Amino acid sequence: MSNCIFCKIAEGTIPSKKIYEDEDLVAFHDLNPQAPAHFLVIPKKHISTIMDAQQSDIQLLGKLLYTAQSLAAKLGYEQTGARFVINCKDDGGQTVHHLHVHVLAGRAMDWPPG
Repeated sequence: MSNCIFCKIAEGTIPSKKIYEDEDLVAFHDLNPQAPAHFLVIPKKHISTIMDAQQSDIQLLGKLLYTAQSLAAKLGYEQTGARFVINCKDDGGQTVHHLHVHVLAGRAMDWPPG
């Protein structure tokens, strides 16, 4: 999608502080971190929201979540834990309409979130 900021990050036309990339996914540090560690994992394929995922995306969705937890573990949060968040549409707090997983770690998280 030509006007999607996350598609442009995945293409490399907008710079980011990438921490991981493969043929399907990109992970990069959030520009407005809400925890000592805060990064996003996105599919390179444009899927606007989790509600727009199709049955054909099942393998990609599994890889998205596995990669998020694997990166959190590699960054040292396997023992202390992390929060994995997928916001969906406007009422769900999604501000960029390209599916992404927020990974937040390095501090205790409150519930419910503010």
